[in-house]
Amino acid sequence: MAVTYSSASTAVQPEHVAFRRLAWVEPLTIVAAAIGTLVIRTLAVALLDVGNFLPLSFAPPLAFTVIGVLGAVITFALIGRFARQPIVLFKRLALGVLVVSFVPNILLLVLPQVIPGTTVAVVGALSVMHLLAWMI
Repeated sequence: MAVTYSSASTAVQPEHVAFRRLAWVEPLTIVAAAIGTLVIRTLAVALLDVGNFLPLSFAPPLAFTVIGVLGAVITFALIGRFARQPIVLFKRLALGVLVVSFVPNILLLVLPQVIPGTTVAVVGALSVMHLLAWMI
């Protein structure tokens, strides 16, 4: 007995983004990422000898997280409006942006003299912040 597939069943179905939900999900995402980043930052400062390492002071992680996640939610809304498969496209784009976000961290490891106090541990804490914001 042969199994046949119609072209309609194998065609990629368009995904739907519920824009009404974005009105409350987007701010919640930004707040959750900011809180998570501050928790990681607080743990890093408490557990590591960070000294005056500027990237782990209070304002920079918070500002970069809010700006980055705001950019992500705006991008998701735009992709959701115009793309046939917005969720798949956004996930791929977000993964690429995550990888690119590690470039400054890698540069800090390669050129630690750029910011005094750079260690593998503090760069690891910064990287965990990137990963957490991406996951949220």
